[in-house]
Amino acid sequence: MLNDIYSRRILELAADIPHLGRLPAPDASATARSKLCGSTVTVYLKLDGNVVTAFAHDVKACALGQASSSIMGRNIIGATIDELRDVRDAASRLLKAHGEAPQGKWEDLKVLEPLREYKARHASILLTFDAVVEALDQIEARRTENAG
Repeated sequence: MLNDIYSRRILELAADIPHLGRLPAPDASATARSKLCGSTVTVYLKLDGNVVTAFAHDVKACALGQASSSIMGRNIIGATIDELRDVRDAASRLLKAHGEAPQGKWEDLKVLEPLREYKARHASILLTFDAVVEALDQIEARRTENAG
């Protein structure tokens, strides 16, 4: 069981998380927290139009939350709002509905497939995706408000 959860690749990702810290003057920040284990991920985003140009995150999570945060940190800069919403949905489907892992730059999410059966771990794995989407929601709400 532990070998499935803490594979070598998950531990490698957890040990090497890019963009740790805070971003000065972000366009938005959001924190996601797992009620079950207490893990938290806070993300900071800057966008130019619909493209992420800067990112940082504060990750206080288990190895699984760290691994998914590492995947996010490796791929988020240059990603679009729609792409990030799609990736969050894909990660959720991968764990909860036996969906396929994305192809291309997000294919590292495949490492999460063995965790489908560990439902108690899903929340901590999805923290980074939920926090990013919450931050994007804040930016889009502000844009709508300013346009109105």
